[in-house]
Amino acid sequence: MDLKFARTEIDEKAKKVDLAKIEATVAKDDSVIFYFDRDNSHKDLLSLQDHFEAMGKSFYMSEVKFGLSDNDYMYQVHIMS
Repeated sequence: MDLKFARTEIDEKAKKVDLAKIEATVAKDDSVIFYFDRDNSHKDLLSLQDHFEAMGKSFYMSEVKFGLSDNDYMYQVHIMS
């Protein structure tokens, strides 16, 4: 499963990350917050949630709005032990 991190600049492309890299980051720290781009499908993020909850981790996801437009949002994902 490939997901896209949130963009840091409006005109740049979102950087892709695979599940193995996310798992490695979560394994290093007890609590990790990721920001994912709006281009990710909600279904993929729910699959990510199922994956980490099956590993016994707590998973919290929310939409973060950063502008007035309906398209100005990103997903915040907090994974902890």
